[in-house]
Amino acid sequence: MLTKTTLLAARQCARRAWLLLRDPARATPPPAGQVALRDAGRAVGRLAHGLFPGAVLVEEHDFAAARTRTATLVAEPRVPTILEAAVEHDGVGVRVDALERLADDAFGLREVKSGTRVRDTHLDDLAIQHWVLTGAGFRIASVELVLVDPDYVRGDGTPEWTRFFQRRDVTGEVVKRSAAVATHAQALRTALAETEAPAIEPSPHCSMPYRCEFWEHCTAPLPPDWILHFGRVHPEQWAALRAAGTTRLAQLGEADEVSPVLHRARQALARGRAVVTPELAAALADFGPPAEYLDFETVNAAVPLFPATQPYQRIPFQWSLHRLDAAGGLAHFDFLAAGGGDPRRAFAETLLARTGGRREPIIVYSDFESDVLAEVAENFPDLASDLEEVRGRLRDLLPIMRAHVYHPGFRGSFSLKSVAPALVPGFGYGDLAGIHDGAEATVQLARLLAGECDAATAAAIREDLRAYCARDTEALVRLHAALRALLAA
Repeated sequence: MLTKTTLLAARQCARRAWLLLRDPARATPPPAGQVALRDAGRAVGRLAHGLFPGAVLVEEHDFAAARTRTATLVAEPRVPTILEAAVEHDGVGVRVDALERLADDAFGLREVKSGTRVRDTHLDDLAIQHWVLTGAGFRIASVELVLVDPDYVRGDGTPEWTRFFQRRDVTGEVVKRSAAVATHAQALRTALAETEAPAIEPSPHCSMPYRCEFWEHCTAPLPPDWILHFGRVHPEQWAALRAAGTTRLAQLGEADEVSPVLHRARQALARGRAVVTPELAAALADFGPPAEYLDFETVNAAVPLFPATQPYQRIPFQWSLHRLDAAGGLAHFDFLAAGGGDPRRAFAETLLARTGGRREPIIVYSDFESDVLAEVAENFPDLASDLEEVRGRLRDLLPIMRAHVYHPGFRGSFSLKSVAPALVPGFGYGDLAGIHDGAEATVQLARLLAGECDAATAAAIREDLRAYCARDTEALVRLHAALRALLAA
């Protein structure tokens, strides 16, 4: 039996759908942070159950048993809404978030998403469900997408779920798209009948709308200088490069209209070492040392954690600061919220106590810290002037790296976790015991703030958070030193 997951995968790539069903072991396991974010999205879906008073949940995991239970509930007119209804038509099975009983023996199809706006993938998802339901004999009078309302502001008590969620009618667009589902299902069956995966070459479609879990498997046979190893290329531009036989960095000519990054990557790969532009020295002129190196961690939960905050609002809870003096001495300072309340004011005040009144540049990586400081300044007007002074000292290394530096070890990524280990041999994040990326840090902090951990677990998470954030600012220190060494060489 096909599912909406495999049908949606086939819309992106028939090869991806074939591998999902026939050879799933080829997939790259998702990182822990991504899994945690997916689980958080499912938790939002469960919260939406409160929108349907009297609803009955189909708890059976086995699809055949769930389908039987669904049929029983459909036949019971006193059940107003069936949650996780299981329905099959023409070899395609779906689980419907909410099947709401309406007047005149009609039903409403409701799909819950943890996002804040309608996306094409949501409509395609609903189109598959609509096709299955109508094919199975249901009369669907309306289709709604249940989303998080980004304008909702939490009050002092429990969140008001009828205000937290927004219900968007998408009936017309879904009905229009559902007409093509039968064709897509047949095309997928034809592909699955083959003994080998469809011979579809990797291209920009592999990341549209999401990065395919088989990317590493499908690109493993390609040469090390294959262009898409080194960054995204617009589909039309990729088609033109491929038509010209230019799919490798070595085949690029100076006149080829690709990003300057790819030209630098070609030079770096050919030389086997870092390439820098002549303008790098001027770009780093006001970065020190002496200098400070700053990194923040935030939590942006779907359900606001504190009064007067909104869904997905960034709540800063941790900072790390390394200070490098003119003589080369290095000191480290940090802050991690104690939990139990809104941490923003303590976050700001402790940061100002360490940075206020100083003049050294504060080196960051991206405009994230600047944006967070601006938001905190807006929340606390009495601290705004001092926070703006700190913002004025920020110096961002990320655009410097993109515009002036490339190393073969970057592999197309300018993330701090790619560039620092490439330019600083032996440096990395692999030895950290618990948390290895920002997504993991956000999820673990949300657990602390929600009081989901016992004392021992909470203490361990706090140590992991401090170690991870400190490693990020250490990475900035080491990266800055590596850039100065490149200039000296």
